[in-house]
Amino acid sequence: MHWTLVIPVKSLARAKSRLSDAAGDGLRPGLALAFAQDTVAAALICPAVRDVAVVTDDALAGRELAALGARIVTDEPSGGLNAALAHGAATVRAERPEIPVAALNADLPALRPPELARVLEAAGEFPRAFLPDAAAIGTTLLAAAPGRELLPAFGTDSRARHRASGAVELGLGGVDSVRQDVDTGDDLRAALALGVGPRTAAATARLLIPGQ
Repeated sequence: MHWTLVIPVKSLARAKSRLSDAAGDGLRPGLALAFAQDTVAAALICPAVRDVAVVTDDALAGRELAALGARIVTDEPSGGLNAALAHGAATVRAERPEIPVAALNADLPALRPPELARVLEAAGEFPRAFLPDAAAIGTTLLAAAPGRELLPAFGTDSRARHRASGAVELGLGGVDSVRQDVDTGDDLRAALALGVGPRTAAATARLLIPGQ
């Protein structure tokens, strides 16, 4: 089974405000872009991934991620994260309704293609499935089989909301790189410990991160 991934990227100027303890206002947009670039680059070389659609209205993010090979879908609803994901899934399925689709966070800079492949293989056993984040509160991946709606419910307490929606929680071990999203300085330190992609490594080299 080969998947289409839908990855949402918000305006870089407004991204990663919770990283203020690790990076100033002028650095956070570059960090957010680096996270997205490393996430998309890793996803595109995953053997279980057919293609990647990035939903964004940010011109710079669109150019940089398209250069990596992602398809760019304009965030026409402009209605927030879940509306963007639903729109992205509907757009790719309008052309290929038979494909399985998975929403993936854009802030997984330590993402490893073999681990992503394991998660997608496990998700393929269910109509809808999701992977909780490292904090066990949120969600980093939500998958839907062909013919099933994605029904994204990302945001606060998304783990509980996706479970309540009927999606199966994937209890996989050994896929830390797919769980480790980055919202805070502690998250960034955890991702760096796992080993981040080259763009994030370059972007964080200028930061003084306590405890790193």
